[in-house]
Amino acid sequence: MNQKGISEVKFIADEMLGRLAKWLRAVGYDTAYYNGDGDGPLVQKALLEDRIILTKDTHIMERKLARKIILIQSDEPREQLKQVVHELGLEIKNRFFTRCLICNHDVIAIQKEKIKDQVPEYTYMNQNEFYKCPECNRIYWPGTHKDSMIDLINHIFS
Repeated sequence: MNQKGISEVKFIADEMLGRLAKWLRAVGYDTAYYNGDGDGPLVQKALLEDRIILTKDTHIMERKLARKIILIQSDEPREQLKQVVHELGLEIKNRFFTRCLICNHDVIAIQKEKIKDQVPEYTYMNQNEFYKCPECNRIYWPGTHKDSMIDLINHIFS
């Protein structure tokens, strides 16, 4: 598979790949996390939402309705991310932190004044750029954690 011709790649990660789901969100990809019972609902959700299934479970491959699957090889989340990005030829450089790491929705820029009571005072005084998840209301800002994650992601792909 490659990204050419695909308007927006979306994923669904099974219960064994929660950390991979978070990493894919960090690099800007819509990644649902499924931790329910059985493969049937996972496959159904993937079909309904046109998502690529990410799994370490070889039995899912046997399901006739499971068409778009990436069988993840490594137990290490960084290697898992590398596998998905390379296998699909995904662009990650200009997508960092555009999705909520918790609930997977797109984050939106928000005026600093609107979140004054929602962030630590030090953060409010020293940051000017803030983003908010419209679904779970989590607030994000470009602090040192963002720089550290970008450095780590760049290291993974160097």
